[in-house]
Amino acid sequence: MCRSIKTLRPPMTPEVTEDDIHAAALQYVRKVSGFRAPAAHNQEAFDRAVQAVTDATRELLADLVVRGA
Repeated sequence: MCRSIKTLRPPMTPEVTEDDIHAAALQYVRKVSGFRAPAAHNQEAFDRAVQAVTDATRELLADLVVRGA
């Protein structure tokens, strides 16, 4: 879907920062919404979506079990 979003799970990415997670969420929301920078009337919805995807990504990475790691 969005080739610029990198894999964030170990061992593909040994150290994942909060900035990495937020950047991936931002890229995802931009791709899905079709907006690089939303209009002022859409900014709040855009920001909420980025935060929700950031939170879901953080939770996913924390819950993954990587075999052989």
